[in-house]
Amino acid sequence: MSITKAHFVRSAITVMVLGIQWVSPNTSHAESKEDKSLAAHKADAKKFFDKQVKPFIKKYCIDCHQNRRPTEAGLSFDPALQSPGHAAFSEKWKKSAARVKAHDMPPEGLDQPSDKERQMFAEWLQKVKYLSPKDPGPFVIRRLTKTEYGNTLHDLLDVDPDIVASLPDEVSGEGYLNSLSPLQLEQYLTISEKVLNQVVAPEGEAPTEIQKQLFGETPRSGSDEQAAVRKITQSLARKAYRRPPTSAEIDVLLNVFDLAKQNKLSYQASCRLMLKAILVSPQFLFITPAKEVETKKGIVPLDDFQLASRLSYLLWATMPDAELMTLAEQGKLHEPPVLKSQVTRMLLDPRSRALFDGFGAQWLKLGEIHTRTFDPEKFPQMTADMRTAMYDEARLFFESIVRENRSVSNFIDSDYTYLNGNLATIYGLEKTVTGPEMRKVKLTNGNRGGILGMPGVLAATSFPNRTSPVNRGVWVLEQVLGDHVPAAPPNVPSLEKQDKKQIANLTLRERTELHRSEAVCANCHRLLDPIGFGLENFDAIGRWRDKDENGQAIDASGELPGGRNFSNPQELKAIIADHSVKFSRNLVERLLAYALCRRLEGYDEIVIDELMQKIAKDDYRMQTLITEVVTSYPFTHRRIE
Repeated sequence: MSITKAHFVRSAITVMVLGIQWVSPNTSHAESKEDKSLAAHKADAKKFFDKQVKPFIKKYCIDCHQNRRPTEAGLSFDPALQSPGHAAFSEKWKKSAARVKAHDMPPEGLDQPSDKERQMFAEWLQKVKYLSPKDPGPFVIRRLTKTEYGNTLHDLLDVDPDIVASLPDEVSGEGYLNSLSPLQLEQYLTISEKVLNQVVAPEGEAPTEIQKQLFGETPRSGSDEQAAVRKITQSLARKAYRRPPTSAEIDVLLNVFDLAKQNKLSYQASCRLMLKAILVSPQFLFITPAKEVETKKGIVPLDDFQLASRLSYLLWATMPDAELMTLAEQGKLHEPPVLKSQVTRMLLDPRSRALFDGFGAQWLKLGEIHTRTFDPEKFPQMTADMRTAMYDEARLFFESIVRENRSVSNFIDSDYTYLNGNLATIYGLEKTVTGPEMRKVKLTNGNRGGILGMPGVLAATSFPNRTSPVNRGVWVLEQVLGDHVPAAPPNVPSLEKQDKKQIANLTLRERTELHRSEAVCANCHRLLDPIGFGLENFDAIGRWRDKDENGQAIDASGELPGGRNFSNPQELKAIIADHSVKFSRNLVERLLAYALCRRLEGYDEIVIDELMQKIAKDDYRMQTLITEVVTSYPFTHRRIE
């Protein structure tokens, strides 16, 4: 009886799914002895919570935010009162503190805390982390992203990475979705068939070169065939899984081969089906451990093969190369000096562009610049070529700071950028920079230089037809300084919905400042507005201007809390640059979250403190920052069952 193609497919998927041992995240953790400093911090945090935070919550929060009644915004403080250091509550503490600091909570009409009490609640964020146990956090056996999947197929089988174009685009890093839907399984099957059609010749035709490398020549006898196919299986699985396959995994693949042979398929066709089973297997589509660890401990170091994959997909968005795999085989990769030297090597490789495409563009919010809508009548310059140049400017600038190991302060203020003739028109440098090639350009205008004056960033924080001081202010506070800005109240109208008569003769600045007349908005806008107005000399696509579209003079002056005044973007940048430690911490937090594919919580805050101490000793240099993230406790360890 012949077996249908559909049956083969189902059989392959079934045996591959059964062939993997999953590691489920759990809450077990290793309890190591805390040093005296951490123990003292823990005792202080517990006392601070009991004496100050708990009474604050009971007085101002618990009536609305509790389990016994429908809670506001889905937030209940009941669990926090019992276990304030639990990781599950980390993000809620941050959001709650931000809303209390902004005078957004408690709502109007209820008892209001004093400024001193609000400050106390904000200080709690710096203490609660010490109540968390030492823990690398939830461990994610994660699926390859669309980009990683395409790059891996290219490196494994020399096919065009765009062969995965039919898959939906995904956001990698923090918040990455790890699920695998039936539709995606069908897409993987379709893609694997396309791949095999490119690398394996049809039955009866002479094999292509890559097919010979994969399967070798057809054995002459049955006994030779068994030995040959086992050797081929070992080789294919090791490369595809990025680690040595287990004996059980090899047996699964051999069963697929045997199933094909029993149904009269040729040796080459049977090998082809086995390779297809590999390409749709969880071991290929997910980054999995080399082997399970038998231990009573709840936390173990990553094995060297898994560490190699975690590192390679972080910096290159593809499978480990031969050097990484050799170090993993030798059991040396986890050694800090070896791991650090590999980070340096990999960052100098062209494949490290993946760090910007995956992390940098996401951080700067440039991922949608190619598709973002702009009014074609007002901004005809926003062609596909211009958008690409804007993206590439940010990418090349990011890469220069990484490869030249510059201090992260260069992100805020720098005297160079990368332009071509097209993008130079935005800078007013079209007479000195011509042609399509992007090149490094010295800047003499102090208002430019760094990410705050970069056209791509300025365009990404604008509306289709005008600038948005609020969007730009929020972007600086959140993406640069790492602050949490509460969402705008739902009952406050947007500028477009303001009374037309009331705003007829007002500038954009004056219209925006109307929000500050609302008590619930005033505290956020007191900080947002000056930053946004400080960048108003840049129009919606980043061109310099002295007057707005209505011919009214731009007022870019402002005052920030603490009495710091500025009158132009250059002076605003200088003020923000003085917060270099805060900016560096934000960058470390974002990169660690991206590397772990999850939000930071609990003990992660203590890890960040330790990383900041190490990075500060080297003037916050970018390679040092990346290296310290890669060698950190949560990156190199995992929870186990």
